[in-house]
Amino acid sequence: MSDALTKFNATDLAALLPRVALPPDAALVIRDCATVPAAITALESGDFHLEATRLIAHALPKREAVWWACMCALHTAPSDLPEPDRAAREAAELWVRQPSDPVRRTAMERAHATGFGTPEAWSAVAAFWSGESMAPKGQPPVPPAPHLTGTAVTGAVALAAVRGDASRRTARLQRFLASGRNIAAGGPGRLSAEDT
Repeated sequence: MSDALTKFNATDLAALLPRVALPPDAALVIRDCATVPAAITALESGDFHLEATRLIAHALPKREAVWWACMCALHTAPSDLPEPDRAAREAAELWVRQPSDPVRRTAMERAHATGFGTPEAWSAVAAFWSGESMAPKGQPPVPPAPHLTGTAVTGAVALAAVRGDASRRTARLQRFLASGRNIAAGGPGRLSAEDT
């Protein structure tokens, strides 16, 4: 299956690892891995599910990573999700479909309205950090550091994994990993709403 994960083809695992900052025991598990798919498989096999999601968050292209964050957030979203959170996720999804500067800036406005405590908020932040500048409109550009999108996606996925019933964390992370692989293979990565 790793050959089908075409969205990872341009990703240099060695260059990516400083951004992912794996703990020593997880780094040891992937020491002989040459590719991102092999490292993800090794991490998952070693029960380093959260670390594997961090690797996917940084390895996917930015639009796909933001989409993945949205899919993970949607999977664990409660039926009574507050409107600001729904609006933040929808703004991030819209940016994936229409990656323009106005849509990206709207995503950040929606994230601000949430208080930054939910996966939806960090999905929207990830969209904003995927653009050319973090500076206010009309100001000289301030490019976001290359790792910021992956960092925000990592936060969104981690928050989605523990939302509500944290005992579901491992099972959720496993579903998230399957979704991330599907996206890397060119699929939609959609997850059905979690049974409550």
